[in-house]
Amino acid sequence: MKFLNQAPRFLFFTGKGGVGKTSIACASSIELAAAGKRVLLVSTDPASNVGQVFGISIGNQITPVAAVPNLSALEIDPQAAAQAYRDRIVGPVRGILPVSVIKGIEEQLSGACTTEIAAFDEFTALLVDGALTQNFDHIIFDTAPTGHTIRMLQLPGAWSGFLQDGKGDASCLGPLAGLEKQRTQYAAAVDALADAQKTRLVLVARAQAAALREAERTHAELSGIGLTQQYLVINGVFPAAETAHDPLAQAIFQREQAVLENLPTALRGLPTDLIELKAFNLVGLAALRKLLVCVNSENHSQQGNNFDQVTNAPSLASLVDDIALAGHGLVMLMGKGGVGKTTLAAAVAVQLATRGYPVHLSTSDPAAHLMETLHGTLAHLSVSRIDPHEVTETYRAHVLASKGAKLDAAGRAVLQEDLRSPCTEEIAVFQAFSRVIREAGEKFVVMDTAPTGHTLLLLDATGAYHRDIARQMGANAHFTTPMLQLQDPKQTKVLIVTLAETTPVLEAANLQADLRRAGIEPWAWVINNSVAATQVTSHLLKKRAHNELREIETVAAQHASRYALVPFLKEEPIGVELLLQLTSHLPQPHLSQGSLI
Repeated sequence: MKFLNQAPRFLFFTGKGGVGKTSIACASSIELAAAGKRVLLVSTDPASNVGQVFGISIGNQITPVAAVPNLSALEIDPQAAAQAYRDRIVGPVRGILPVSVIKGIEEQLSGACTTEIAAFDEFTALLVDGALTQNFDHIIFDTAPTGHTIRMLQLPGAWSGFLQDGKGDASCLGPLAGLEKQRTQYAAAVDALADAQKTRLVLVARAQAAALREAERTHAELSGIGLTQQYLVINGVFPAAETAHDPLAQAIFQREQAVLENLPTALRGLPTDLIELKAFNLVGLAALRKLLVCVNSENHSQQGNNFDQVTNAPSLASLVDDIALAGHGLVMLMGKGGVGKTTLAAAVAVQLATRGYPVHLSTSDPAAHLMETLHGTLAHLSVSRIDPHEVTETYRAHVLASKGAKLDAAGRAVLQEDLRSPCTEEIAVFQAFSRVIREAGEKFVVMDTAPTGHTLLLLDATGAYHRDIARQMGANAHFTTPMLQLQDPKQTKVLIVTLAETTPVLEAANLQADLRRAGIEPWAWVINNSVAATQVTSHLLKKRAHNELREIETVAAQHASRYALVPFLKEEPIGVELLLQLTSHLPQPHLSQGSLI
């Protein structure tokens, strides 16, 4: 693989959620370790599943992977990092300041801004702390989905500039309290990221137009902050040998080849590797060792299977029927990146709008492509996107026009500096999210959320806001906050989207547990792009369909109170007509459920 030739010390794997970054990062770590290199694999994803892939518990400390000599791993746990960060700040003054003051500081440090700063602190230490990483030849970063990665990689520059200019005031006083001492570390992190001899960025994508457009944007944005040493890996490419006499396989192959022939211009000059789609789930060492080699020429033996749960599985149409009964409400689609939340959110919204209900379809995902998915307009349907940059600029302008109008020149300058802090975005995005979901009292609001890590950070901000309002209003007061709306099953239906694969199902189960801890009970699960629900003859697709059965049964029997199964389509569901097919009760002529028996 080109991206591993003469690998530098730091390797970053990034890309749109669900393209296989974690699997490729793990497989690369194994290969370098097998070559005698001492490797540290680090996940900076709030929704990390590196431990699940290796089948071991890793956590927020450097842990040797016993089955792989020379390999250790670390998962930067944002919540644990935030707690340690809070302890460092509050600990020295505990017992000195009044309890009420300590409580106020802890509340100030309870938001998502503190969580991100704390995780960033650990991230930069790995780049520049020689004592911490001196025992390793390579440090491989399995980064979060693209939006979070860009923010994480921009932070060294943003924070070092922020500190250099002396910015900051009340809104970030708590979270920023521990940063001043890190000025030298952040400057060194910027230098390490921009040094092509030390750092290589591997853009991971699928042979899909949306994933490659996202890779193109990431390429441009990260080049702009100095990460010029970039490689492209296109994962899960369907092999030509598997297309004979299988219409679905042929359709997938032709669709992908057309995309590969029309690579975005900016990506064509990058060193590029193609990794073939594998028949097996990428969990465990045996599977990971096969990921970077071609193994699809082997014969995939297929035993007889019972596909009853596929044949009898509820459809997405049945879920939409139940959603429509209320006449209005908030529908939130959540899940791991790359499982198809944007497509399914658009399908649900289009179906409800076609029935005559007013619908607002919105997204809080920085990498979402709602308008490209809809590819048109529809009566009763409005579409919006919570763009972090746009809503932050709007929020700044509003604060300056209202609060700033009452200040003198010096006070206004201080306010402007405060509003330039990296924490301002959190407040702005949260307010935009709150405005959108308030509409659900009169219409349907369908929310395509960001990948899991982003979503949990957003919900953390929502919860912090709820706690603050509750404290101010008192125990006996009656009030409504976004969190109360999310917790009310009469107002909100959360649909967890997954694929019938081991890692996405585990990720979805973890998300469900986190939501339940926040007092939010998921309403249904949707298993998307199921090969087992289609008619196939390709050995590779048959094997993948067979592997899906256990995951479908796990969802139906253990995780979901209700669920729906969405079959893999020959055509990408882009445009109103194809989106409606996903939620139609009518049989689709190219699908034959249970036909693999």
